Amino acid sequence: MTKALNANEGGYVKMVSAYEIVELARKTGKIEKGTNEVTKAIERGTAKLVVIAEDVQPKEITQHLPLLCDEKGIQYVIVDSKKKLGISVGINVATASVAIVEPGDAESQLSILGKVKAKAKVKPKPKEEKEEKSEKAKSTEKK
Repeated sequence: MTKALNANEGGYVKMVSAYEIVELARKTGKIEKGTNEVTKAIERGTAKLVVIAEDVQPKEITQHLPLLCDEKGIQYVIVDSKKKLGISVGINVATASVAIVEPGDAESQLSILGKVKAKAKVKPKPKEEKEEKSEKAKSTEKK
């Protein structure tokens, strides 16, 4: 069981999964399912949280969503299974992404998730990108 520090109470609370947050928002709030609908919700600024499945093939289907979320300042979470995401949305097929538009009773879980994400460290860029940049710099110096 994952636990997260609750800043308001100074104690520990149970950290719910993104699937549980989506399921609760589906029952008490409003969600958008599917990459096209999620993209529209992000661009309109109505999405509160975007959940993206990691096992989507080809990756290009959902590759633009984290960039859009960062640009608009919307939280996003990457989960492991599109099938589980579809089940949490209440459909019998897999879905690549979901946007929570109105969280309903999931509002408290969203705030906890936001605090945990804010404390997380930013990942450094992979070494490959750094090496490519240094190679480009060296090639321009030679010319």
